[in-house]
Amino acid sequence: MTEEKPVVAFLGPKASYTHQATLDSFPGCQYTLSPQITIEDVFASVQDNTASRGVVPFENSTNGSVVFTLDLFADLNARYPDILVCGEAYISVSHCLLGRHTEALSRSTHQLPSIIESPTSSGAATPTANIPNPGIPRTKPTQEIGHIKKLYSHPQAWGQCKSFLSTYLKGVERQDVSSTSRAAELVAADETGTSAAISSIIAAKIHNLDILARGIEDRSDNTTRFFIIKRASPPSSLSSSHPQTTAPSSSAESKNGKEKPWKSLISFTVHHSNPGALAHCLAVFEPFKLNLTSINTRPSGVAPWNYIFFVEIDGRREEGGEGAVNAALQDLAKVSRGWRWLGSWESRLK
Repeated sequence: MTEEKPVVAFLGPKASYTHQATLDSFPGCQYTLSPQITIEDVFASVQDNTASRGVVPFENSTNGSVVFTLDLFADLNARYPDILVCGEAYISVSHCLLGRHTEALSRSTHQLPSIIESPTSSGAATPTANIPNPGIPRTKPTQEIGHIKKLYSHPQAWGQCKSFLSTYLKGVERQDVSSTSRAAELVAADETGTSAAISSIIAAKIHNLDILARGIEDRSDNTTRFFIIKRASPPSSLSSSHPQTTAPSSSAESKNGKEKPWKSLISFTVHHSNPGALAHCLAVFEPFKLNLTSINTRPSGVAPWNYIFFVEIDGRREEGGEGAVNAALQDLAKVSRGWRWLGSWESRLK
């Protein structure tokens, strides 16, 4: 009898950058990979045990954090109380403009259109009051793109390709979709041929689309970090007695040895009316030599202009209530309104 493979949910469809990150961590021959329509669908699949692991985008080196993922970790409606981060993956992201080239170009593939020499493609976008010194795009279109009337992509992609878009496609309508690969699907289904997608070369091959421009991202080192999530094991001695804390434990986050660096993600809220409340919370990590590597905020849901804070630190939470991270969390409980440990994992940052 064939043993059933573990299911890994990811933000799909296939050919998305999240799919690439999933394959990087979970070989398809050993796992059943399950594409999901939204990031929340991935969280839900892991929370209800439909999938043993999930892969979601967390932040991009050019455009910052993925707010959809942060909001799910904030979990204001308590739908995903058992979700923990247990790993990460880094994927280099090179965007292409995908669509259909014009009939004229299809008959003459050796001649580039006049757009390369047109005023709108002079190498920089037109200065405006808001952007007096626009960036120069790293690349030019390789096909005519004057027929493009609508663009599809994931919201993160717009911020990663600002220079190219403001130079060559300024004023073209933009439509947010769930992933870059979904954008390619929509363009492939567009019979008018007047839409384009910011997506990957892999998506172009899968959906038989023309590559109208390559490498349109603003930076050559453009990279997205993805989190691998799981459902927490039953609570043990790691759980805090603080009434607003959820701190489940898992042996996967408690390995001995110092051969590789570890990271931890923690969220907390403060009493915004107390002077220095945020400073007091951030200060609890320094005495234990725990380096804070990032901080993010999202609305807390308590009141307007109140926030939930996310901090990422070097170090891991150990079983038995021992170690620097546990000690810092005990102090955090004394100065915060509430906190939640969201997981520890081995760093894969090279």
